[in-house]
Amino acid sequence: MSLRIITTALTSGAALLALAGAPAAQTVWDQGSMGAISGMPGATGRADAGVTALAPESDSLGSNPVGDRTPTPQNPATASPATTLTLPGDRTTDPQSGAATVLADAVQVQAGGTLIASGGVVVWYQGARLVAPRITVDGDTGDLTIEGPIHLSRPGSTDPERDAVLVADSAQLDRALQDGIVLGARLVLARELQLASTRLERREAGRITEMTNVVASSCRICAEDPRPLWEIRARTITHDAETRQITFDRPQFRALGVPLAYAPFRVTAPDPTVDRRSGLLRPEIRTTSGLGFGVKLPYFQTLGDQADLTLTPYLAANRTTTLEARYRQAFANGAVEVNGAVSRDDLRPGETRSYVFGTAQFLLPRDYRLGLQVQRASDRAYLLDYGVTGADRLWSGVSVERVRRDKLFWGRVGNYDSLREDEDNATSPAQVADAIWQRRTTPALIGGEALLEWSVHAHRRPSNADRIGRDVARGSVGIDWRRSQILPGGVVAAGLAGLDADLYRIAQDDRFEQLVTRVDPQVGVELRWPLAGGTGGATHLVEPVIQVLYSPRGRDEDIPNEDSRLIEFDEGNLFSDNRFPGWDVRETGLRANVGATWTRIDPTGWSLGVTGGRVLRARAADNFAPDSPLGGRSSDWLLAAHYDNGAGLAVANRALFDDEFAISRNELRVGWLRPDLQLSAGYIWIDRDEDEGRDVDASELAANIGWQIAPGWWGEAQTRYDFSADRAQRAGLQVSYRNECITVETGLSRRFSSSNLLRAETSLDLSVRLGGFGAQEQARGTVARRSCMR
Repeated sequence: MSLRIITTALTSGAALLALAGAPAAQTVWDQGSMGAISGMPGATGRADAGVTALAPESDSLGSNPVGDRTPTPQNPATASPATTLTLPGDRTTDPQSGAATVLADAVQVQAGGTLIASGGVVVWYQGARLVAPRITVDGDTGDLTIEGPIHLSRPGSTDPERDAVLVADSAQLDRALQDGIVLGARLVLARELQLASTRLERREAGRITEMTNVVASSCRICAEDPRPLWEIRARTITHDAETRQITFDRPQFRALGVPLAYAPFRVTAPDPTVDRRSGLLRPEIRTTSGLGFGVKLPYFQTLGDQADLTLTPYLAANRTTTLEARYRQAFANGAVEVNGAVSRDDLRPGETRSYVFGTAQFLLPRDYRLGLQVQRASDRAYLLDYGVTGADRLWSGVSVERVRRDKLFWGRVGNYDSLREDEDNATSPAQVADAIWQRRTTPALIGGEALLEWSVHAHRRPSNADRIGRDVARGSVGIDWRRSQILPGGVVAAGLAGLDADLYRIAQDDRFEQLVTRVDPQVGVELRWPLAGGTGGATHLVEPVIQVLYSPRGRDEDIPNEDSRLIEFDEGNLFSDNRFPGWDVRETGLRANVGATWTRIDPTGWSLGVTGGRVLRARAADNFAPDSPLGGRSSDWLLAAHYDNGAGLAVANRALFDDEFAISRNELRVGWLRPDLQLSAGYIWIDRDEDEGRDVDASELAANIGWQIAPGWWGEAQTRYDFSADRAQRAGLQVSYRNECITVETGLSRRFSSSNLLRAETSLDLSVRLGGFGAQEQARGTVARRSCMR
């Protein structure tokens, strides 16, 4: 072996300066090509979804702009493409790929070219770093004899959190710092799983690491109590750095030093850097009042880099035999996910019960987005019995959308399936088609901003009976124009105009003409006076608004009202020209929307906003019921307030009340987001309204809270209580414990509602996961860590 030596004896202080980046003398020798220490390729990170403070748990709405309250599955899960690619056998090289750098207090070259470095020795070679008190390099073979304690790692790795670190008492390694024998070794994988053995052997250029008489655990071990919470002992444990797989030979599982399980064969598991690999997932114990004690044992099968399948047998003590399945596949322009299950149980003897929920999204040319959704279930009780969803209306169909700066297109066609006991699918709108096209433009002659809209809608009831089997199709075109001008004194004036035209075709209902046309023009003016000021460093914003609108009066009695029965009146539509949510009914007559907003922004970070107003009419409203909050010549008063303390606490309240301060509707929402507390609660009160299908007053509380009980302990609770019925609808409690080596999750839930087809049910779930095998998902709360007394 030929050596090129540049040597200078260094004091310990000089060595520390060199490690800190200060210039220092170095020893360089040429060993030819050799690879870095074995390690794992990096993986893309994971970001948490945003959390909205004022958002109590509720079912997701369907695709906008039509909110039909059918469950919407989340978009198919996909992984971000890796920005770097590492192939097996690749090695990171640099301009000095054939040279290693040695930093030491003393370096000696003996006869035959043998090199001895001692005193704080640090060796760098192609990304590998070796730290030891003394090394000896054989002049003939280049092999290294290393005296411990030894620390071998890859400081230059693209993802040091996923690389392996080797700590040992002594070692014999080849010139590449890869293969050899290590004694008193401890291998740490991804800073999670520790493997300790009396003897370690590395071969195949560092790819294979085999440890003898080994103990594996991800728990922290203290000198005063060396027993970890759990450990796996085996004759040998082999780690493959390329496949990232750990093989245990005849493993024995112990908890607090007590043997609990033994396998007289080889067992394989992924190391902590693996995100997805075929194999068994953690089992789950589920006990319900309807199905009894049961166990789920999911098996995950990869189907290449773009697809995977998860099969979960669910057995519950002769009460049910269920097979759950999930299939996912990613494409270059989209992704697909299908979830389903099939069951035979004693809740409905002799029946095969099942469900399937599928969703897909694809990007099409010219910025179009295609969506596919399938939702089918044998019965609603099945979805509740097996904890799938509480939804009682399902939608299957196809949607297409495109959103640009000045254009929008959205369309869908599909079928509704109602699981409600009081709804007959034959007489409910089952097949539905919608399409909306909007374009925003600036007219050349009159200026301002115009919005042009085309829309079509059709729904069909399967029944052919008159009236209850009514089918409706509609085509509409509308244009809205607005132009604003700033007047002297800062007043903002705006002119408004609009025209809506509709053509209806009504079939199978002798109460209506088959073809109906309608044209609704509208004009209006608006005055706003935004004012700003400040006191004591705080900013105050005040804006009074008056909006006067006119459209010809009419009651729309020749058109069935099927999409505008539920009416909202809040600060979002106080200054709207039409508060009906659909197309079948519109506001008419001469009316004025009057109101004001006030906002205070404090320099310490908190803010307070208040909005108030009402609607005044020249004559009583045509299309609102007299007892509606928007009925009569004047609507109820609207008063809404929002508070944000700037540190995670937000409170919002909106109320509707008449001139005698009798409240018809009130909604309160509270959200508080902190690292150790996540609270979201809402209370709503609504007077009964037969026109909207409410025979009794609605008074409900929905709340969700998550809190840090203690280090490592995270609790979550949720409830929904119906004060009108004086009973809870559902309640649940989940508790999880996490430390550095184990995760335990348990949950208790109760559904109180029952009917002829549904039964009240209590369920209990439990799952346990050992840390160090496969990538861990990020969870809420802190991680408890064992403290070692010194």
